[in-house]
Amino acid sequence: METKPHSNDPSVIKRLMTTPGRWAVVGLTNNPARVALPVATWVRDRLGMEIVPVNPRGEDVLGARGHTRLADIEGHIDVVDCFVNSERVGDVVDQAIEIGAGAVWLQLGVIDEDAARRAKEAGLDVVMNTCPKIEAVRLP
Repeated sequence: METKPHSNDPSVIKRLMTTPGRWAVVGLTNNPARVALPVATWVRDRLGMEIVPVNPRGEDVLGARGHTRLADIEGHIDVVDCFVNSERVGDVVDQAIEIGAGAVWLQLGVIDEDAARRAKEAGLDVVMNTCPKIEAVRLP
């Protein structure tokens, strides 16, 4: 059965960006050459979100305790923000489903239609192939 490609819902984007919450940022490290660091800083400082870093070494970032996997985070995660490549994001989305996250946000250039479908079927909100900093200009 052919399914239509994911389409971002502007009302979901607005709600995720304006409702205070905890964002697990997968791929967030202290490496200034990676775009995850300035975007996560912006999400924390401009949107007021709590940032929970997730990276292979469990490195602390932005003064927040790092974790190696989503399952290691205590408490609810509202948004899993994915700064991993498209080939790896399906596993992250599956982990987000397992922990009962509220949403997955696949960053600009990160596309996995099957993972988006699985997340939606599990009841998660899905945003794909965009960045909160890009979407902010569209908010009223």
